[in-house]
Amino acid sequence: MLDHVFTDAIGALRDALEKALLERQAFEERFQADVLLGDLTWETSYSLPGEGVAPQVRCDITLEWLTWSQTAYRSWYIEEEFGEPPRIEIEVLLRIQRLAQPADVELVLPALPPESPPIGAESLRRSGPRLEVIYSEDLGEVEHAIEVSYEGAYELEESTLSDGSVLDDHFSAMGGWISATLVRLGDIRLEFLPPIEDED
Repeated sequence: MLDHVFTDAIGALRDALEKALLERQAFEERFQADVLLGDLTWETSYSLPGEGVAPQVRCDITLEWLTWSQTAYRSWYIEEEFGEPPRIEIEVLLRIQRLAQPADVELVLPALPPESPPIGAESLRRSGPRLEVIYSEDLGEVEHAIEVSYEGAYELEESTLSDGSVLDDHFSAMGGWISATLVRLGDIRLEFLPPIEDED
């Protein structure tokens, strides 16, 4: 297993989401490396249990480890002077999809606080909502969606780099927050398209 603070953070967040009884979307987890710049990105999607392959509400999570963070981490790891702390860029995108009509933004936003719970010393800040319209190939079917993202960064202090268990403490609140937020979004009275049948 790769021993790296970024993979430790991924494991801590995954544990928090699973402890909150959220269900990972099959084939939606990706670990990517930018061969030109060297940046690493981990992406995954979770939904409430039992919602199937096309859940009405879901959460898409992205963690990004930029090249300059790797440089800062390497300097600390080989016992050079600890300068600007490395950080993990975080995006949590909350999405309501398979809507039969455009979402009423004024119904959705009250369910979403301006900030996430603290992750270490910082919180993620909410962006403005984005509305989406999806047409079938023959234009006979229309599907609507709304999504709102929370973005920010988690700085890795020297104490966290020395003791990876701190990551578990810092990421633990995210599981419960995401789960509770998906429940609130699912409780909003919106008109949805019929569920997609799972293929055998």
